[in-house]
Amino acid sequence: MNIHLIGIGGIGVSGLALYYLSRGFNITGSDISESEITKDLKRKGVKIFPGHLEKNLPPKTDLLVYSPAVREDNPELIRARELNIPIKSYPEALGELTKEYFTIAISGSHGKSTTTGIISSILVEGGLDPTVIIGTKLKEFSQGNYREGSSEILLIEADEWRESFLNYHPDIIVLTNLEKEHLDYYRDLNHLIDSFNNYLRNLKEGGVVIFNGDDENLKKLSITSSFKKFSKEGREIEEIKEVIKIPGEHNLENALAAYFLGLEMEISKKDILKGIAKFSGSWRRFEEKKIKVEGKEINLIQDYAHHPSEIRATLKTVKEKYKDSRIFTLFQPHQYQRTFHLKEDLIEVFSKHLLGETIITDIFNVAGREEEDMSKKINSKKLVEEIDRKEVIHIPSLEESSRFLKENLQSKDTLVIMGAGDIYKVEALLKNQGRL
Repeated sequence: MNIHLIGIGGIGVSGLALYYLSRGFNITGSDISESEITKDLKRKGVKIFPGHLEKNLPPKTDLLVYSPAVREDNPELIRARELNIPIKSYPEALGELTKEYFTIAISGSHGKSTTTGIISSILVEGGLDPTVIIGTKLKEFSQGNYREGSSEILLIEADEWRESFLNYHPDIIVLTNLEKEHLDYYRDLNHLIDSFNNYLRNLKEGGVVIFNGDDENLKKLSITSSFKKFSKEGREIEEIKEVIKIPGEHNLENALAAYFLGLEMEISKKDILKGIAKFSGSWRRFEEKKIKVEGKEINLIQDYAHHPSEIRATLKTVKEKYKDSRIFTLFQPHQYQRTFHLKEDLIEVFSKHLLGETIITDIFNVAGREEEDMSKKINSKKLVEEIDRKEVIHIPSLEESSRFLKENLQSKDTLVIMGAGDIYKVEALLKNQGRL
């Protein structure tokens, strides 16, 4: 079978590509830019075309899968329709797999990747050998965001963006939390709650929902007898505190969700705690390391945080763990529409929770995700002006931000890099390992 994937460099689509590769299919793909992910896929034998052109589509394609970020006028998509090639979006293609496997789906506004990662560690420790498709890279997985298992268990992240999760049919749903998010699509919190309720109706007969009983918005869902709640009030949280390696109160909640999933899968408490202890963290989820910048050793924290609640949680954890260090923060807002809708919350976070010198770069524009030009309504310069704190400055580009940091960082300083875009590339710039 020949499968072509548009947007193959995306963290989700690439995981699905790896799944297809493991099944012996012939895989090709295209993406607008080269990345670590596309380079890795090339090394595995995937033919990847730069950009999106009609000629990229192999003539003998049996299935075309496209990222939800791909626009309707994509030339490869148009050509596939002309040739009557079967077409599925990434959520639709992944949804087909959920029907074939015993599927565990991790959902919620925040913490999906980390919770999925911890659960994968617990399932492996419990001898259940799952197949895992995750929206980040794990050190424990030789293929980063994909793990090939031999059992009938499939573990996935079920994202709510544009109601992607309505394509999935899980046996178990884990709900971490629920908050206003993706307001470029959802009208308000009630719209989001309605969508989650529709998703819960996809639960297979006899299925179970494991949910965070401490989350006020999750309590607003249509709770049925299939729901089993977990809470920080129980004794389990103390057991987790003794073994967990990743810092932060929010990660205790993620591990608690994983703990109760383990119990539901009849894994022993001993193996559940071993699995939590062995989990070393995810790519760009409070990823800590020491690097040298112009000969000075600093603490570097790479974090995916881009929603105000995530930023607040990350800064709180940094403050607790690096209280004796001088702290710099570099933040890249994600998408104009998201920044516009969350502006007041972002202002509140950086006004009340900043830890020191804070740089805000230009907003990361995701190709195909913006429905209108919002740049006149919101930009990073305006955001910084409204934050109105002398410690917060606007530096437009990653290159300029890197130069500023090189000039100002001192030995033993701590730098927090936050954002869901390409801001992670600043690390290479600081180490003089490349140019953007």
